[in-house]
Amino acid sequence: MNKVNISSFFSGLLFAIGLGISGMMDTNKVQGFLDIAGKWDPSLALVMGGAVMVTFLSFPLIYKRKAPVFEKSFAIPTNKKVDKNLLIGAVLFGAGWGIGGLCPGPAIANLGSLNPSVILFVASMFTGFYLQHAFANRNNQSSKATVMEECTVD
Repeated sequence: MNKVNISSFFSGLLFAIGLGISGMMDTNKVQGFLDIAGKWDPSLALVMGGAVMVTFLSFPLIYKRKAPVFEKSFAIPTNKKVDKNLLIGAVLFGAGWGIGGLCPGPAIANLGSLNPSVILFVASMFTGFYLQHAFANRNNQSSKATVMEECTVD
């Protein structure tokens, strides 16, 4: 096992422990936090505020480095465009989070509970990932074919 795998394992383990301690793996607590019109539970706001604070303080220090510890460069997204796909994805993510009380990280960390609802959620999530990928590839292939047809000279 190399340094990257060991680092990834311990980072994931720390993340899962943090999710468990904070209550982010408790679907009732998450749904209570999201229910601002009903019995709102604001306790997860402290968790999110803590995460924002750690990010705010640590990112300037991290970005002073030329590269991450185990990689040659930082993988920073360059697309800053807000488009239809981003908005649809955000709505689906939020709806899934509100209905299921889980998002991808806590759902995967929660698999250890062997809760059938969590297993169904993760299976549905990966099915959605697959369908989105297949749909995106189909659209990319059809748009490439259209561009090729338009560029072909008779």
